[in-house]
Amino acid sequence: DGMGNLRVTKKGIRLEGISEFLLPLYVKEIHSRKDSPLVLQSDRNVTVNARNHMGQLTGQLTVGADAVEAQCKRFEVRASEGGKVLFSADEDEIVIGADRLKVTGTEGAVFGHSVETPHIRAEPSQDLKLESPTRSLVMEAPRGVQVNAAAGDLKATCRKELHLQSTEGEVRSTSREISRHNMEVGTGAMLTEETCQVGSVQVYLLCVCPNGKLYLSPAGAGSTCQSSSNICLWS
Repeated sequence: DGMGNLRVTKKGIRLEGISEFLLPLYVKEIHSRKDSPLVLQSDRNVTVNARNHMGQLTGQLTVGADAVEAQCKRFEVRASEGGKVLFSADEDEIVIGADRLKVTGTEGAVFGHSVETPHIRAEPSQDLKLESPTRSLVMEAPRGVQVNAAAGDLKATCRKELHLQSTEGEVRSTSREISRHNMEVGTGAMLTEETCQVGSVQVYLLCVCPNGKLYLSPAGAGSTCQSSSNICLWS
């Protein structure tokens, strides 16, 4: 019924122990004994090829010392239960089908080009920070971009200029209070009117230069913005 570790059974050929093949082996199916792993081992690499009826290579999986490489039209990783596609890659796109993509590296995720997504959010109790250290940060959407901080502050900082621009609509602020710190106060020579005070608190007007720069001017009986226009001359 066979020779040595090689035995012929009704289900095929059975090999006991470790077997070594010096020439190609052609079989339809290879499986291990029940409750035992199937181990394919090589001193260099293990390569699995798939060919069509003409003998042309259609897929290849290579396990080497430095990398695991797959060459095929489409590569998929599926869940053991349900067969859901967790990861797939082809020439046109890469799809991650898991419920959550988590990047644990300290440098986060680096994208060389644009990122398209309907929603960006941080982990619970963590801050969300979008930052471009050396270039611009651009967010675009055909029907608007919504930025919401339901339980905290929303901060936007930049080194040079912060632009709020609406090409066809309005820029609105619905906050109950707008606070502007470190704003310049005009002290023009023409400011001779008696200024207004509420108790010991000085009252100021919020003025705007033709170029859009904002400044404060001590409020008087009339408008004192023009009297403090020295701010605009140097802006």
